[in-house]
Amino acid sequence: MEFIDRYQEIVAKAIEKHSFKNKPTELYEPMNYIISHGGKRLRPIMVLMANELFGGEIEKAMKPALAIEFFHNFTLIHDDIMDEAPLRRGKPTIHTLHGINIGILSGDALLIKAYQFFEDLEPKLFKECIKIFSETGAVLCEGQQMDVNFETMENVTYDDYIEMITNKTGVLSAASFQIGALIAGAKKEDAELLYNFGKHIGIAFQIMDDYLDVFGNVEQFGKKHAGDIYENKKTVLYLLAMEHANEAEKKELDFWYSKKTENVDKIYSVEKIFRRNKVDEKVLRLIQKHNEIGHDFLKQIDAPEEKKKPFMELANYLLRRNS
Repeated sequence: MEFIDRYQEIVAKAIEKHSFKNKPTELYEPMNYIISHGGKRLRPIMVLMANELFGGEIEKAMKPALAIEFFHNFTLIHDDIMDEAPLRRGKPTIHTLHGINIGILSGDALLIKAYQFFEDLEPKLFKECIKIFSETGAVLCEGQQMDVNFETMENVTYDDYIEMITNKTGVLSAASFQIGALIAGAKKEDAELLYNFGKHIGIAFQIMDDYLDVFGNVEQFGKKHAGDIYENKKTVLYLLAMEHANEAEKKELDFWYSKKTENVDKIYSVEKIFRRNKVDEKVLRLIQKHNEIGHDFLKQIDAPEEKKKPFMELANYLLRRNS
């Protein structure tokens, strides 16, 4: 995956160049902190990949790519506050280190900076990209609210879950590809096909995230093990378990998901039901299904097959990850 290493290096240099030296430091240092612990920085890489697919200039796409990365980190800061999460990428979360007030403010400032990164684009392109960016942000908030609602909703369906993760995760990957393509001057139809590729890869990515929350290596994953079970999140693992469990198991799941508790018996009991019903195998098949749907959209794009290969490699890489 040399091309990912190459893009990561490019993005890392750009982030370093645009690091915050402003005051007050209490606001800007947390912003530098989360950006510097950037994980794999996949979404800005998606912008640059799409831009290169259609022969665009990397310099023109660089700031919009950073916009996506800063926006993504803004959502993570606020997400961690809402989830009361102690860790992000294996490091203490911002609100854990600095308190909720600074967490909210530094997240807000990252969002504003993200919009400013589009300002160098010519007016027509600026309007197109900002429209996609703003719509994506609004839909992402809808997905986050759905996620919160699911914790107390009794009857969450599989379709509800797919809509939620599409809004919360899929659309940001999709928009990253679409914005990169438009900046390169791609035809709108091709940019739309790439959007749909990104959406399904994003869905597969989020399902894998839910899978790794329970079945992943906690040291590699960088998050609290089974955090979704602690938080009563009705992920696809829970939904598949409820679909295939016997009546006694369903009652036990209802019991544990009716209370928030740090009791390790809850984690042990729920995981046991998941494994008995082969939820892990079913989820991996679902991930592969969305991967294949994404590939079908990619095949339709009017571009040389050779130039599409990195996109297939990226999708396969995401689905093999441990973190």
